[in-house]
Amino acid sequence: MEKKRLRVRTVIISDVHLGTPDCKAREVNHFLRSIRCEKLILNGDIIDGWQLRRAGHWAKAHTRFIRIVLKMLEKRDTRVIYIRGNHDDVLADFLPLEFENLRIVEDHLHEGLYGRYFVLHGDVFDTVTKNFVFLAHLGDWGYHVLLRINRAYNAWRAWRGKEYWSLSKAIKARVKSAVSHVSQFEDHIARLARDHHCVGVMCGHIHTPADKMIGDVHYLNSGDWIESLTAIVEHLDGRFELVDFVSFLKAYPMPSEEPALETAPELVET
Repeated sequence: MEKKRLRVRTVIISDVHLGTPDCKAREVNHFLRSIRCEKLILNGDIIDGWQLRRAGHWAKAHTRFIRIVLKMLEKRDTRVIYIRGNHDDVLADFLPLEFENLRIVEDHLHEGLYGRYFVLHGDVFDTVTKNFVFLAHLGDWGYHVLLRINRAYNAWRAWRGKEYWSLSKAIKARVKSAVSHVSQFEDHIARLARDHHCVGVMCGHIHTPADKMIGDVHYLNSGDWIESLTAIVEHLDGRFELVDFVSFLKAYPMPSEEPALETAPELVET
């Protein structure tokens, strides 16, 4: 019996951060194996070059992710658009690149059924990332320290039978400067879409999934595969949807030999 799969026009994922211990490679692999699409957009920070330079953490599931994407290219005739992020900035000097159905670019114009969408990672609006590389790396180090603390704390919560709780998401939601940064980022991205005469924009970078209107611009952020575990799909009828992995599992469960998350993150609120 053929495995149940979701058929869509386009899948957009970002911020997988292969090469880090907190990357949910097993989950994103199951997600991609459970989908058939005409186009896959990998919207930046798929491989975390910053962490790999510091030794990093490369597991078999990370290699499996690469193999799944290659199989989509070779056997399923899927077009793959790889957009450079700030953590895979080593690609910047070689862009654009094109190999048959694979394109590696800075940004991309996606032709939706109801209009064009401007697709970019989003780090272009991050002043620290662009102009203060040392501070960006320091902030990245601090973020991964938070994730290590969060990992230990959630192991304790799981032992007590409690649900997953995200420290970094809680900080983002409560610290005024973080909330302001996200809001300014979204406004800048929406303005860029207008400048390119697009009806919408798709980005990543800030690990904050979203599907909303900002004025007359449809703003979509695909989130990440560290904590949010979210992606954007464009259905066959042209409708875009922000999909979270916990809900996705209900319709497309993992096989018994590949159990689901032991401590599933909370559902995304948009």
